[in-house]
Amino acid sequence: MKRLLFLFQYIMNPRSVGAVLPSSRFLAEKMMGKIDFHKAEYIVEYGPGTGVFTKKLLEKRQPGTMILLIEQNEEFYALLQEKYKEEQNLFIVHGSAEHIESHMKEHGIPYADYVVSGLPFASLPKKVSADILKDTANILRNHGEFITFQYTQYKKALIEQFFPKTEVRREFRNFPPAYVFSCSLPQKTREDSYGDKHSYRG
Repeated sequence: MKRLLFLFQYIMNPRSVGAVLPSSRFLAEKMMGKIDFHKAEYIVEYGPGTGVFTKKLLEKRQPGTMILLIEQNEEFYALLQEKYKEEQNLFIVHGSAEHIESHMKEHGIPYADYVVSGLPFASLPKKVSADILKDTANILRNHGEFITFQYTQYKKALIEQFFPKTEVRREFRNFPPAYVFSCSLPQKTREDSYGDKHSYRG
């Protein structure tokens, strides 16, 4: 059922969905590999789709860790709302990652320890991709990471404009095979930290 829904949404919205099938569990595990779940307080996910990565995040997180999902597709959003309606410390937003700072402010999230992304940067307009990457770099806490996957390395140079420390790993057990980008920034000073400047919890 989920595969049929995913395929239908790809046919209807190929630029925003970006794949004909949900990600494999192998790709999901590789996406989780760099996350320190014992220390993560706030995790953001862009474009969760049918929730393959979300499922792993919820399985591995600490009970008090807050997770914010940003899903623009209305059908996927409705699916996620129903699927995770009983989950605590999980917020699901029907909106765009372009407005991540306002979504975080609305839900009292001061910064992100990790941002996990399923967005297809190769098919998004360049300005939209650049704006999302810039805002993502801004919301990350010291030592935080942005973790995304792409089917090519076409956008690697663009990603590295905002995340000069980028490690790329390949996952062949996915259709199609995918590249996992683990991206971080040079350590911010306390004065430059998003969490210090934008505390929404008073």
